Formats: sequence, structure tokens, C-alpha cells
Amino acid sequence: MNGAITPPVAPAQPTAGDREFSMRYTSTPRGARLARRLVAHRLDDWGYPYDSTPNETITLIAAELTANAVRHGHVPGRDFHLRLTASPTPSPAPTATLRVEVTDTRTERRPAPEAADTPPPLHEESGRGLYLVARLADRWGVAPRVAAPGKRIWAELHLPPAHLGTEPT
Repeated sequence: MNGAITPPVAPAQPTAGDREFSMRYTSTPRGARLARRLVAHRLDDWGYPYDSTPNETITLIAAELTANAVRHGHVPGRDFHLRLTASPTPSPAPTATLRVEVTDTRTERRPAPEAADTPPPLHEESGRGLYLVARLADRWGVAPRVAAPGKRIWAELHLPPAHLGTEPT
């Protein structure tokens, strides 16, 4: 996976067959844990079992992004928001894109793209979140929030046909 930062991309508009989960969480470690668990649960509901690579990968990405929202994007009294989507692409070969977006209200603390280029020194106890996101995601990026202060950090995982979930029920 290339993990390179791409230019800001507007949130994808839902189309037929898309699945979406969206929820606001308290900007606390407990909120971040709940978001991570609900992402894993929702993916399992959508046909990506808990022990599958897509579920584990997107759940880890969501965990890193929500932890960063709590640690670096926290504004007292403000929550963070998570949006998870699964978008099938029927042709030419069936594939899907799993996308997770986390928004917070802190405008002045945007991650630097170079934060994802190299891991921090081994003796550092933190600073690996975006490095992991960049290595796990096929694409990721940072964009301003639409019509509100803050930022939106997103990551996508493109799945081959073998990893597609079941049809929505």
C-alpha cells in the first residue's frame, strides 16, 4: 500500500449500494475506544468478519485517527465525529473502498505530511499513529471541515474482489 498523502478529497456522496455509519463521540479516551469497537462491529455486520484483514486494518486506522483526535484535536466541550463508509465499485471488476473519516474542531493543529514519512526514533514512546495510517491505507489525507472550524482526516482501503463483504440485507 502506498500510504502517500493525496490532495484533499471531498467526502464521497453516497450512491446505491453504499453503506454508511456515522456517529459523534466524546473527545476522551473512552470515546476513542467506543468508536474503535463500533467500527469493528459495523464492519462485521457488513460482511467483513472481525478476524478479516479489512476489518482489522480499518479498525486499527480508526483507532489511530480517533486517538489523535482526542490527543491533538481536543477542544474542551467539543466532540469528535467518525464516519465509516463502504462503497462498492461494480465494474470492470467488483471491488470496494472502505473509508474512515474523523473530524475534530481544532483548526490550528493539522498534522504535517512529513509525520507519516518516517517513523519516530525507537526511544520515542509516541508519534507512530500517522506513520501506521500511511502504511496501512491505500490513500489518506487531511482537509478542513466543511462549514465549521477544525479538520477532517480520512483514510481509504481499496479491496480486491476476494475481500468484498456480503450484500446488504
